[in-house]
Amino acid sequence: MHFLLMYELSTDYLERRAALRDRHLAAAWASAERGELLLGGALEAPIDRAILLFEADSSTVPEAFARADPYVTEGLVTRWEVRKWNTVAGERATQPVRPA
Repeated sequence: MHFLLMYELSTDYLERRAALRDRHLAAAWASAERGELLLGGALEAPIDRAILLFEADSSTVPEAFARADPYVTEGLVTRWEVRKWNTVAGERATQPVRPA
């Protein structure tokens, strides 16, 4: 299944992230190497949210990532949520639906 981990970022995110970025990226790349995290990054203009795409058997994987993420524990993320994403098109779709 695919899950989106969605972050709402603090207004001072850009100013404060440098001190935490290596720890955050180390966790993200470790998750990617385990095959959990497929993509992640901040949205631009404005940089007020970030989205991370996970592939896992349950929402516990992205939830555990968020709970341990220094961006969350140190307050750069003001709110987060995990939502199941029913992917239907594309090579990695978990529920592919083809046209008739």
